[in-house]
Amino acid sequence: MNAPTSLEHLLPGLDHRHLDGLEEEAIFILREVAASFERPALLFSGGKDSCVVLRLAEKAFKQRVRGNEFTGRLPFPLLHVDTGHNFPEVIEFRDQRVAEMGERLVVGDLEDSIRRGTVRLAHPLESRNGHQTVALLEAIEQHRFDCLIGGARRDEEKARAKERIFSHRDTFGQWQPKEQRPELWTLFNTRIKPGEHFRAFPISNWTELDVWLYLARERIPLPALYYSHDREVIRRKGLLVPVTTVTPPQPGETVETVAVRFRTVGDMTCTCPVESTAASAAAVVAETLTVTVSERGATRMDDRTSDASMERRKKEGYF
Repeated sequence: MNAPTSLEHLLPGLDHRHLDGLEEEAIFILREVAASFERPALLFSGGKDSCVVLRLAEKAFKQRVRGNEFTGRLPFPLLHVDTGHNFPEVIEFRDQRVAEMGERLVVGDLEDSIRRGTVRLAHPLESRNGHQTVALLEAIEQHRFDCLIGGARRDEEKARAKERIFSHRDTFGQWQPKEQRPELWTLFNTRIKPGEHFRAFPISNWTELDVWLYLARERIPLPALYYSHDREVIRRKGLLVPVTTVTPPQPGETVETVAVRFRTVGDMTCTCPVESTAASAAAVVAETLTVTVSERGATRMDDRTSDASMERRKKEGYF
């Protein structure tokens, strides 16, 4: 992952004009959501993609007062599904960011689903990533959300590449890829029946590089673990598994301290960092220019079970 440092001097010369078009499209989609639905919510985990969508929502609905400061409130709440196995740094950042903005945060807690018996774990350290679907659908039902705005991108994974910008979900929260509505000429069919809802993805057409270029241009704050830091890890199945309370070393494994950063964040049981010395957004852009594996393919253990693992989960109601 370590890119030649000589790449960084090229960054000021990169053409960023395409970001203006992507930003304009995303703001249009966000305003379409606000105009078309009664009870939307914006999925906000504190991850880089949701931080970008949050900044786009500020530009779509708030008034800029100076620099990157905005006044007013968003026309919808923020929603996060907390597995209980999220990185503490990300949860701390999420709460701080929401408090600074003065927005309302709704948390769908997987621990509540476990207590209700709607989620049953095979063992205490089982990955909870796939179980998020239950907590998400329960939050949708409880708060009667009719559209969730997410930060999924088409370049992340094959199943996400197949999904529309406005993704229809049936009364069971399921996605039917063969029954998707056409989106010709940016005309969105947002009609739903009682019990159904939509997922909207304003940055579908962005790439990981676009996201980092935008983060650098807008100076959007992120959790510190997105940048290089020393962390104890284990080398397992070609991945660097972080040593945590829920991912302890197995017998015979060697714990190393390595300079790493996270390309994506999620449940600690399935999210891995990559070796990196990039300590700034510009340095991450330089690294991203050289990578050939998507962030999920390089860092997510749950996406390596099979080529169809993400599509199966999405059909069940996953993000």
